[in-house]
Amino acid sequence: MEHGELRERFAGLTTAHLADACLRARTPVRCAPPPLRALEPGARLAGRVLPARHVGSVDVFLEALDGAAPGDVLVADNGGRTDESCVGDLIALEAQAAGLDGMVVWGLHRDTADLREIGLPVFSLGATPTGPRRLDARPDGALDSATVGEWTVGRADLVFGDDDGVLFLPAAGAGELLALAESVRDTERRQADRVRGGEPLRRQLEFAAYLAGRRRDPALTFRAHLRAVGGAVEE
Repeated sequence: MEHGELRERFAGLTTAHLADACLRARTPVRCAPPPLRALEPGARLAGRVLPARHVGSVDVFLEALDGAAPGDVLVADNGGRTDESCVGDLIALEAQAAGLDGMVVWGLHRDTADLREIGLPVFSLGATPTGPRRLDARPDGALDSATVGEWTVGRADLVFGDDDGVLFLPAAGAGELLALAESVRDTERRQADRVRGGEPLRRQLEFAAYLAGRRRDPALTFRAHLRAVGGAVEE
């Protein structure tokens, strides 16, 4: 999928819609840990993962940018460290000049005021004034994959970020997952409009019927009931 189409379709979605789509498709829901948040509220990004594992020097990010394509998202893996930053204003400017859609940092950033002025979407674990004070051996495959929380991602993955956090999808089959997410969004919008019009969600989802069904069959789950009535609250 071309990056322009990816951005256009995500513009009408949220990461919550994408997570629900993964559930429906029985695809692993690969969310970054909740502490990884946008530097600026309202920031959004969507693009192919550009991975780089940091070991103390920004040269790995510069090398990654050498192979970047417009619309990529730099995923900087600093092992979730909170004793140092690994990116700042210069890397953000370089990424912006290379046409990247943003940066996801499994670690800390610095130069917060400058990053806000630059305007490139940045998601990280927070900020600290200090840069790295160590230089470790560079691992094999430092530009092949990056780890964020429990997930290891690479060039075969897409990354999306918004106010709810960061989520990774496989690039293969992304079109189908986006279509499912759009279906979830449309269903929820119709439900919300009906609630605003005076029809409670419980009535829309036939909640009384679910309670009666659960009395007959204690194994009945609300999720199974929602599938039967076409609800989208939990998927």
